[in-house]
Amino acid sequence: MRRIFISDCEGPISKNDNAFEITKNFIPKGDSFFALISKYDDVLADILKKPGYNAGNTLKLILPFLIAYDVTDEQIEDFSAQNLLLITESKLTLSFIQKIVPAFIVSTSYEQYIRELCKALDFPFENTYSTRLSIDKYQITKKEKQKLKEITKEILELSPIELPLSAKNINDLSIDTLKTINRLDKIFWKEISNMQLSLIFSDVKPIGGYQKAEAIRDVIKHLNSSIENVIYFGDSITDVEALNLVSEKGGLAISFNGNHYAVKNSEVAVMSNNNLVIAIITDSFCKFGKKKTIQLLKNWSVTKLQKSGLDESLLSIFLTNYQKKLPNVQLVTSKNIDLLVDESNAFRHSVRGEAVGGLG
Repeated sequence: MRRIFISDCEGPISKNDNAFEITKNFIPKGDSFFALISKYDDVLADILKKPGYNAGNTLKLILPFLIAYDVTDEQIEDFSAQNLLLITESKLTLSFIQKIVPAFIVSTSYEQYIRELCKALDFPFENTYSTRLSIDKYQITKKEKQKLKEITKEILELSPIELPLSAKNINDLSIDTLKTINRLDKIFWKEISNMQLSLIFSDVKPIGGYQKAEAIRDVIKHLNSSIENVIYFGDSITDVEALNLVSEKGGLAISFNGNHYAVKNSEVAVMSNNNLVIAIITDSFCKFGKKKTIQLLKNWSVTKLQKSGLDESLLSIFLTNYQKKLPNVQLVTSKNIDLLVDESNAFRHSVRGEAVGGLG
């Protein structure tokens, strides 16, 4: 049975957090504003498990504020094109993978960004899943615009949301964090929900959490395949359901420069500033299946790679890039998971920067 490659975009393919960067660019102190809303998203998705809430809905929650600051579809698209940051060798990696296997990108990012990324990488946009957005169609009154700008300033003055890695429920959070969460609950689910602009909350459906798992099911349905043939690369909280689905159904779930959400829900953790390693692992999975690929990664070394039977041209380029030391690739086990979380998170910050690396 033919294998299938599916990957998140931001993390395995690009260094961007496009929505964060857009917010930072168009809203005063937008970086701090986005970071707080992102933490709130983590709380709702992972701690409170709010019914009907999906990881990645930060991209929905920030939209009324972007509209209040007059952001347009054209500005999002132009900004995305001008600020695209790719992981080294992304074009070569995706080019090779497309030659050997059906390839898909499943991303929480806005479609404007994914469209520009596809242009840069010669990747078919029709093989992507992303958050559909037409921000221009929404109207905002002067009163709502002023109110949203006032709320923006208030949010920036709230205490930070602190999420200990050990936190499992609301009782594990500090009083200041709870106060912030309670205020944000009122802002989003009462004040903004009563605005005319709140229609955007029901219209826009970010592709994160269970939506990414659904995208995988959609891919295998159209290809008349099964999930055990899927290799999936993810890096964040929005990939948890997809990673779990793939690993539980016999496919291969891999964290690439992942945060703790991704590492804890993956079978393999990869840390690399060059994604040719994605092509190497995918080639092995396609040729030899999951069991032999796991064996190769367990005994990860130049010697084993040279004897692996992988594509010689790809392997030559890969080993030339890593003459001194191979990228860090490790199987995730109950014994090493905490160490891998720390290692991967630190490496993630080094590749993508402190601000983006710290987002869920």
